[in-house]
Amino acid sequence: MSDIERAILNDVTADLPWDLVETFAKFPRWRAQDVNQACDMITQRLAAAGVPVTVHEPELYLSIPYEASVTAAGVTFPAKPPAYSRNTPAGLEAELVYVPATFSKGVSSLFDNAVAANPEQLAGKIVISEGFSFPGKILGFERAGAVGVIAVNPGKNAHWGICTSIWGTPDLDDLPRKPTITVVAVNNPDGLKLIEMADKGQKVTIRTKMEEGWFSQKLPVAEIKGTEEPEKFILLHGHYDSWDVGVGDNATGDATMLEIARVLWNNRDKLKRSVRIAWWPGHSTGRYAGSTWFADAFAIDLDENCVAQIDCDSPGCRWATLFKDISWMSETESFVQDVIKDVTGLDSQGERPHRAGDYAFNNIGLSSFFMLSSTMPDELREEKGYYAVGGCGGNIAWHTEDDTLEIADPEIMVRDIKVYLGTVVRLANADVLPFDWRATANEFLGTIDKYQDAAGDRADLSASRDAVEALSASLESFYGAIKAGGISGASANDVIMRLARILVPINFTREPRFRHDPAMPIPALPTLAVATELDKYTNGTLGFAQTQLIRGQNRVVAAVREAQRIVERALT
Repeated sequence: MSDIERAILNDVTADLPWDLVETFAKFPRWRAQDVNQACDMITQRLAAAGVPVTVHEPELYLSIPYEASVTAAGVTFPAKPPAYSRNTPAGLEAELVYVPATFSKGVSSLFDNAVAANPEQLAGKIVISEGFSFPGKILGFERAGAVGVIAVNPGKNAHWGICTSIWGTPDLDDLPRKPTITVVAVNNPDGLKLIEMADKGQKVTIRTKMEEGWFSQKLPVAEIKGTEEPEKFILLHGHYDSWDVGVGDNATGDATMLEIARVLWNNRDKLKRSVRIAWWPGHSTGRYAGSTWFADAFAIDLDENCVAQIDCDSPGCRWATLFKDISWMSETESFVQDVIKDVTGLDSQGERPHRAGDYAFNNIGLSSFFMLSSTMPDELREEKGYYAVGGCGGNIAWHTEDDTLEIADPEIMVRDIKVYLGTVVRLANADVLPFDWRATANEFLGTIDKYQDAAGDRADLSASRDAVEALSASLESFYGAIKAGGISGASANDVIMRLARILVPINFTREPRFRHDPAMPIPALPTLAVATELDKYTNGTLGFAQTQLIRGQNRVVAAVREAQRIVERALT
């Protein structure tokens, strides 16, 4: 750790961030008017610290849930409607049918759809099934003809959520995927009773009260200008709307960014590049509508000048003593691990970023890391009887009314603030951006080999492999030249950023650049992933899948070769 990094990190205190956590712990933040008031609470504190802030006010399309219930056999069970459920205040009555599913055993598989449904059994029915009301499950049931879904959550509390697969505010192409069915979530004890009723052919009535439409939402962005390359910037961001008071998700993240803004402003003369810090509305009720609006509105600036994006969600939670399951793209892995080790003395373990959180920038092609922060050990989670959730450091208070002040830990929050701050400062001041594209090329080779093994002689992915091997060789020369001083820092950084614009989209998106993929799991090198599914294409459909694979391979090969040309030009 450099002396500058150490000095900046030593400025961190718990005073300002903990004050915001305590304030937000008393203030629910999902209704549109409350979200705007919460923005004012953030900007007032920024102003008091002298940090300049710009407040945008985009019109976002949101679905705000209020209440829900399930009535069966004369008994009414409380429920929670996910955002984008159909508004059904008068009630929807239909026969209840049970479709078994499994609960996720870890955050890595939290967003998978663990359901095998028979479409002929679901038309006109209300489905009850285990799990959260995530979009893949809901979309599948809707397409099978179900008119409603009851998601049986795994614990004593039902969890709020959002059931649309549309990422951000819909455009005309997205609208056909807007949910048209009524969805609710119930807790596990009530869900088990309802499953018993389904086995008896019982009818049920589900009710929801929703408000859907366009809402003006405040979106604050603080910017600390760099002294040498002010046009280049790191984007640090997280959502400030939450379910109920949402202390662990995400008041602690909001407070983390507030303290980082204060510390960086006080040390602005020590930054080479700029840092932008954004607090998003519309995360909970608009499927990342705030960050997606920002990605759309400032796409060209992000494309030309953003060094990396860093998502700040659920740091500083109680019992979160480990850095595991941390989201990072391969090129950023060694960098992030080094910072975590330098700041905390802890080793860290990560994984491929999910199609979740506020990762609204994959289609632009930004190197990215972090989403969730530190977490509790698996042994402690099992000891407490907790199940996998998507935040709060592993606390099952996530997305419930129990996500209150005791979920936060001020000492852990200070540690996590320093981790985030350390990555920002090191990126802002690096002579050469510390992203290693050789790691991404190695990831690509592993993915291609896996897909080729699955496809056997039904597909030939050698063109993809050859292209990546050639890129790998060029990258070895490129990083060797940097180390030997044969390529200037400015030239190297231009290449490293341009590689992100090419290689991130082919690894994390199916849609063209500047469009947003659905909020559904996306496999590595997604246009090649059909190679793993060829067994299910029979009765003359295999050729269609093979055609899709050929087209997908063309996209990969063209992108990888363009990346290699960029590297080779830097070597001449």
